[in-house]
Amino acid sequence: MSVPPPKRENLLFNIVCNIAVPSVVLTYGSKAAWLGPKGALIVALAFPLGYALYDLKERKKFNFISAIGFLSILITGSFALMKLDPFWFAVKEAAVPGVIGLVVLASMGTRWPLVREMLYNPQVIDVPRIDAVLAARNARPAFDRLLTNASYLLTLSFGVSAVLNYVLARYILKSPGGSEAFNAELARMNLLSWPVIALPTMAMTMFALWRLLGGLQKITGLALEELLNAPPEKK
Repeated sequence: MSVPPPKRENLLFNIVCNIAVPSVVLTYGSKAAWLGPKGALIVALAFPLGYALYDLKERKKFNFISAIGFLSILITGSFALMKLDPFWFAVKEAAVPGVIGLVVLASMGTRWPLVREMLYNPQVIDVPRIDAVLAARNARPAFDRLLTNASYLLTLSFGVSAVLNYVLARYILKSPGGSEAFNAELARMNLLSWPVIALPTMAMTMFALWRLLGGLQKITGLALEELLNAPPEKK
């Protein structure tokens, strides 16, 4: 009996918990009459931390990228409470996607390349069907080259994200950590990270997926709809 794939992530709930609510709390709750800078920071960071734990419970899946994101939130809170210079926040913002990109690159030579987790996974692609066709056609070498190219594209997308993260943080964060002004700047950076960083990175990731699917069509002979994993209710 096959194991059902994990639930799909709720993107709207993700945005609310990781961007919308923290930004509102940091912007309006940092005043002394409300939570104060430290209180607002703790409450704001509690939402993405809580979402990470909720997502783990619901989807029964904890991966490397989730772990890095979880750690990033903890580091942001620690840096702010330590009142570090904004430069270190920019370094941290660049380090997170940078580390993920390096791991994607390093994992290419292992039995578990991270590109399988991010692109070639059962939530998007009908992996069993494709694996069967690859075996029947002796097309595994061509498939491995396809995954390698996809890994390079993913690494590039995370590299671009690292640069954009650093530039955005250096441009916005000017005040010392732990202050009301810093919280307002952090909220602004959090909001701008979606159009300035997330959307371009997502576009590059979708391009990598498009190239992967196009290559799979060529080496397997399957149509696009045959490559994609149908929702459970349609199976």
